[in-house]
Amino acid sequence: MHKVELGLGLLSIGRQWGVKAVHPPKEDAAHALLEAAYSNGISFFDTAPAYACSEAILGRALSSGLLPRDEITIATKMGEHWYPAEEAARTGHSFDELVRSLDNSMRLLGRVDLLQLHKATAANVASRDVIKAFDRAASMGITRFGASVSDLETATIACKSGRYHYLQFPFNINNRSLEPVFELLAVHGMNAIVNRPFAMGALVQEDSTISSTELFRSIVSIGFAGVILTGTSSISHLLANVAAFQGACS
Repeated sequence: MHKVELGLGLLSIGRQWGVKAVHPPKEDAAHALLEAAYSNGISFFDTAPAYACSEAILGRALSSGLLPRDEITIATKMGEHWYPAEEAARTGHSFDELVRSLDNSMRLLGRVDLLQLHKATAANVASRDVIKAFDRAASMGITRFGASVSDLETATIACKSGRYHYLQFPFNINNRSLEPVFELLAVHGMNAIVNRPFAMGALVQEDSTISSTELFRSIVSIGFAGVILTGTSSISHLLANVAAFQGACS
């Protein structure tokens, strides 16, 4: 039986995001969001160095005991890096860059359950530097690996490499270009992490003619194992999305 869970993407607590360029909440509000997510059944949290202060905020929530560490999955990434002075993210997939990113994520988060390659491409998803970095991560106790992909060629190389357990990719009712990835993952015994189910909020504007439940159902109905990420900084929106997801799965 396929099992799909709702996860929380944490770009929203780190920096501006979405079609409305929503500003991140203050840290106490971000912690309240994390607590509300866990209290309402979410146990998968997806962050990244490129999400500005997202990892740091999540790390402080973990170290304070706000979230029960052994009952949740923390996923982060390496390969896209945040430059505070420029307020911008840039990619970098050399071994040295990946290791610096990994070391900093471990320092901020304490432990990582799933490490993903951010901005993966056909050229780097199975490169020598990336594989070496994953080997180093494995030596640090990380046991699950993934890649964030945006095209079918990269997804295919990642699946055939045998190094990945998850692929993260955008998919929604208006963007189905990566639908073949679901079958690829099933063949290779891998899980999906679907992001942008609402197209960064564009599909749930006030004039939208389709409900959040229908948007989730259009993804869940494919039948796959993994996670659908919702991204929000609002507790009320989060709770509405939880209800919509539950409705889509019922």
